[in-house]
Amino acid sequence: MILKTLDNAIQVLNCFTKEKKAWGVRELARKLETSHTAINRILVTFEKNNFLTQDPETKKYHLGLKFVEFSEIVRGQFSITEAIEPIMQEISRKTRESIFLTWKENDVGVTLGMAESEERIKFSVSIGTRTPLYVGASCKVMMAYLSREEQLSIIDKGLRKFTENTPQNKEQLLKELDEIKEQGWSFTDGEYSDQVFGLGVPIFDTNGRIIASITIAGPEYRITEEKKIEMLELLLVEIKSIQQVFYNYI
Repeated sequence: MILKTLDNAIQVLNCFTKEKKAWGVRELARKLETSHTAINRILVTFEKNNFLTQDPETKKYHLGLKFVEFSEIVRGQFSITEAIEPIMQEISRKTRESIFLTWKENDVGVTLGMAESEERIKFSVSIGTRTPLYVGASCKVMMAYLSREEQLSIIDKGLRKFTENTPQNKEQLLKELDEIKEQGWSFTDGEYSDQVFGLGVPIFDTNGRIIASITIAGPEYRITEEKKIEMLELLLVEIKSIQQVFYNYI
C-alpha cells in the first residue's frame, strides 16, 4: 500500500513539465485516472513540504521552492565535475587510461564525470551509469567506508552477478571491505566488466563522510604490478587536490 501511494505521488510530480506547469486537482485526477480525493491528499502533502505551491486565485498547483534547493545541490555536483576535470585529464594523460568520478547515491555509485583514455582499446561507461556499491573499485572503495550495518543492508538485498569475478560470498566481501578501508584504496580485476581492472580512491565531505571516488580503469592486459604501483602513487598524490576542490564546493 505504501509503495502504491509513493508511486502515485511520483506520477503526480512527473505531470509537471515545461508544457504543463500548473494543475488543478480534478484535471490531474482525470489525467492519472485516479480519484480526486486521493490526488488532493497527495497535493496537500506536497504543498505542506514545499514541493508544491497553490495559486490562491486559480487553486492550481505549481512546483515549489524545494526543487530550487535540489537544483542547487545537483548544480553543485556538476560544478565539482567541471572543476576537477583538468586534474582527471592530467591523470588520464599520465596513465593513458580512463578516469572516472563516481558519486555515492544511497546504495549505488553514479558515474558523474569521465576523462577518457586516448588509447584505441579502452574502458568507457556512459555518464549517469548506476552501479551497486559491492562491485568494482569505484564503488567498493565507497562501500568500505560505510558502517557495518549499512554494508550488511546492501549485501542482504542480494549480490547481482555481473561477471565470474563479481563478489558473491558475504563474509569474503566484508573482509575485502575491511582491507580496502585499512589501506585506503581498492583494486579490482574483472568484477563489473570482464577483463577490465579498476583502481579507486575515496573522496570525503568536510565531515569525513564518504561521498564519491576517483578511479583509473582500463583493459587488464595493460596492467602490471609495476604499473599498478605507479598509478596508485599518482592517484594518492592527485586525490589531495581533488579532495580540496570538494571541500571548496561542499
